[in-house]
Amino acid sequence: MKPSTLSLLLIATATVFAACSPVDTTGLSAQSSRTPTGNPDGLVTVTEYGDFQCPACKSAYTIITQPLLEKYGKQIRFEFKHFPLQTLHEYAMEAAQASECAADQGKFWEFMDLNYKNQEKLSSTQLRTWAGELQLDTALFDRCVRSGIKKTTVNADYTAGEKAGVDSTPTYFVNETKIPANDLTAISAAIEEALKQRATTRL
Repeated sequence: MKPSTLSLLLIATATVFAACSPVDTTGLSAQSSRTPTGNPDGLVTVTEYGDFQCPACKSAYTIITQPLLEKYGKQIRFEFKHFPLQTLHEYAMEAAQASECAADQGKFWEFMDLNYKNQEKLSSTQLRTWAGELQLDTALFDRCVRSGIKKTTVNADYTAGEKAGVDSTPTYFVNETKIPANDLTAISAAIEEALKQRATTRL
């Protein structure tokens, strides 16, 4: 016996309703759990605005961020802020939110490292695979990402970046001074100068 048109319509309606039902946000938070790396009490703050799908950000992670942390890790507070270029990068916003969901489980920087090392594989499915590799609670992570609860945090970073003059990624700041070039030497020089100024102020 073939199902009636009405039955098929009811089934289709139920399927659409289920797909559109809000995700249970029990145990989730819209707030960011992201922490700085380096020295949280460092006298100088270095901030990077970045996009997880940006090839230049992947390169900068290796040739700028990691060397800076190796050299100044005990002296600087290093912060990352989201600046997803959604018109250019399909998964940038989802990856940014996923990193915040990973941060809730104490793995923000580990997520970033895994993302940049495997950026060419970035997709919605791959984000879940990485959560498993990081030994996160994958069900909680998936629910967090699907809920979109972290979008407010990501958008707040983006808005702050626009106000600070960010128009591309990556963009680095030493304290509140924007560094005009993504260059390890230039950023290092700005850090050295800021450290000297802090040392003079404390005398």
